[in-house]
Amino acid sequence: MSERIRSFIAFDIDSEPVLRKLSEAQGHLANTGANLKLVQPRNVHITMRFLGNISFNMVDAIHNEMNKVSFTPFDVEILGLGAFPSLKYARVVWAGIRKGAEALSNISSKLEPSLQKLGFKPDRKGFSPHLTIARVRTGRNKAELARCIEELAEFRFGILGANCLKLKKSVLTPKGPIYSTLRETSH
Repeated sequence: MSERIRSFIAFDIDSEPVLRKLSEAQGHLANTGANLKLVQPRNVHITMRFLGNISFNMVDAIHNEMNKVSFTPFDVEILGLGAFPSLKYARVVWAGIRKGAEALSNISSKLEPSLQKLGFKPDRKGFSPHLTIARVRTGRNKAELARCIEELAEFRFGILGANCLKLKKSVLTPKGPIYSTLRETSH
């Protein structure tokens, strides 16, 4: 079987109040008139590691390495908006993580050597705990977008529990990606 699976490891956002707040913030962003591709709230997640295209044979090996990463369930507080690479040159709009960021970084640092052992190249960007909520397509109304992001710098999305690390499959479609869970590890 030579099918390639576009995949990543993540924590899902399974809190309805947080998802409602994400939609609210996206509404503010959309009202700026900027040319954005909003991430469907049900697709928003905390990416621990993008893996790219893997073979089906790799799924169990990756899952085994995920199971070796021990952590105690913890809370993640989603707070504020920002942009990569910067506010002036925004390409990605993100919701920040305050509480729980250190625990997420610890999980990432435990996971990374295991993935490299399986043949994955080191993550060149490094780990930065965040939730991507929009992608900026063009520079249209970028000043209004920057002003909106600044105004929402302390926007409170809420708190969610992180207890289930998931290996996700991503199928790209014209209407946006469709995610499904291949494997998960609960703690």
